[in-house]
Amino acid sequence: MARETGIATNLITGFLGAGKTTAILNLLRRKPEAERWAVLVNEFGEVGVDGAILQGQGAVVREVAGGCLCCAAGVPMQVALNRLITQEKPDRLLIEPSGLGHPARVLELLRSGPYRQVLEVRATLALVDPRKLADERYTSHIGFRDQLNLADILVGSKDDVLSDTDRERFRRWAGSFQPPKAEFGLVSHGEIPLEWLDYPGSGQFQAESPNAHGEASLVGEPAVLDLGLQGPPLASDGWRRIEGAGSGPSRCGWIFGPDIRFDYQALVSFFYGLGEARAKGILATDGGWRILNLSDGVLSDQEIEPTGESRLEIIADQEAPDWNQLESELLSCRR
Repeated sequence: MARETGIATNLITGFLGAGKTTAILNLLRRKPEAERWAVLVNEFGEVGVDGAILQGQGAVVREVAGGCLCCAAGVPMQVALNRLITQEKPDRLLIEPSGLGHPARVLELLRSGPYRQVLEVRATLALVDPRKLADERYTSHIGFRDQLNLADILVGSKDDVLSDTDRERFRRWAGSFQPPKAEFGLVSHGEIPLEWLDYPGSGQFQAESPNAHGEASLVGEPAVLDLGLQGPPLASDGWRRIEGAGSGPSRCGWIFGPDIRFDYQALVSFFYGLGEARAKGILATDGGWRILNLSDGVLSDQEIEPTGESRLEIIADQEAPDWNQLESELLSCRR
């Protein structure tokens, strides 16, 4: 039977650490059983941690890695979109840009040309950690502001760790937009109401700087990845390291083969020792497979089904760390 409407498409945005991947993971776990969903993930990093987390969660996943979608709304993103549309024919498509990316070009692409005939762009949801609204480093950042400016729905994440002051600040701020947002609210553990996905994408909101690339503008070309197939082979000792190229924050990633396990407590200590760096990993440990996510010095931890390879990405906000030293400390966590 022919599809009566276009593929329902949602953009899920948010700055680094806002909880986008957790939210998408939660949505996938609650998707209608009869529907086929697909996810297009864009990571600023090199080794596809978010894609590995989402893989095997009831959806087809494609990645545009090593760049930001705002810079890659040309060939790499279109290749990934075309593959998902023609090969997978999903009922719903979720798109997760990099936390440092600007959504204006992505939305423009989705609403233009041939995509206008096959995609039904529904609500853009922007996640924000309400604690960041008191930090001028975030509120003065054009990428942060425009992710929120362009959203149809504002989602205050991490309600389980917020103070009453944080909650009230979010409500006042989210209710101050003109024109008003279609919806806003606070959620814990990424539990976004499924019905929010079906709000229409109004297209009425304006960016302050639609051509901004934020900090994520890269010299290198992004790449479209079919998860589980990409990348050079692992070294003889079962792992490899990939350092980021181009401008922007310094970053480094590691991929470990399925035979490598880590000491869970040692890994937790390693993550906390990273200080202000941003780190995310999906790792096989003696306590099972874990998603470890360090943001602003706070480590979140959740169980996940095995994925085969372990992956870890570290992004340094300030001066590049000694990657050799960090690698030595990481390898010492192996069992």
